[in-house]
Amino acid sequence: MELFTSPELLIALVTLTILEIVLGVDNVIFISILSGKLPLSEQKRARRVGLLAAMLMRIVLLFSLNWMANLTTPLFTVMDQAFAGRDLILLGGGLFLLAKATYEIHDKLEGEEGHGSGKAAASFASVITQVMLLDIVFSLDSVITAIGMSSNMVVMVTAVVLAVLVMMIAAEPISHFVEAHPTVKILALSFLLLIGLSLVADGFGQHISKGYIYFAMGFSVFVEFINIRIKSKRRGKPVELRHKYTED
Repeated sequence: MELFTSPELLIALVTLTILEIVLGVDNVIFISILSGKLPLSEQKRARRVGLLAAMLMRIVLLFSLNWMANLTTPLFTVMDQAFAGRDLILLGGGLFLLAKATYEIHDKLEGEEGHGSGKAAASFASVITQVMLLDIVFSLDSVITAIGMSSNMVVMVTAVVLAVLVMMIAAEPISHFVEAHPTVKILALSFLLLIGLSLVADGFGQHISKGYIYFAMGFSVFVEFINIRIKSKRRGKPVELRHKYTED
């Protein structure tokens, strides 16, 4: 009840929830791209499972404060550069994102069109596994922000749950919009390249402000909306991307 009667806790909850939503944008983009590889009947379930996994991951990390604190302790040094557990996670996640986004861009532009097969279930498991692995990386910033803004565990967990609920609502329209506009899909994959680069830089101790990244992403989306608007008036045929799985 203190959460609803204390102005300080309410302000912290609202502020933290907004920050959690902003920090979850990259997660929603990644889940939208991966779920698009599945049959249409599986996509919605994959997005929901992926976001629920993200929520559980963040809550588990919040209750693992001692482990989180130890992640900043240097493990070894290479050429005067100290590496802690957090750095290794960021490096691994960043390199994975760079490789994954590059592969997806190539696959969408130069890959072969696929058709329904008996491998759909395995693909669903693969997508969820990839989402859960990247959730660990995406959760670090989210959890560190939560710990830095509030010492009240109820506030932190509530903010994470509320943020994920908002992302669940937003994931559907975002995914549909990305699938309907192929150029936006390539742009979203480019965002993953940008995020991957920032994670690698952070892993090497070169922090890039998220403000710069979000500004670049926001400006690119603004320009793309203008392009889509102009294209729709001309009624031109949209670019067609290749899909690994198409319904027969």
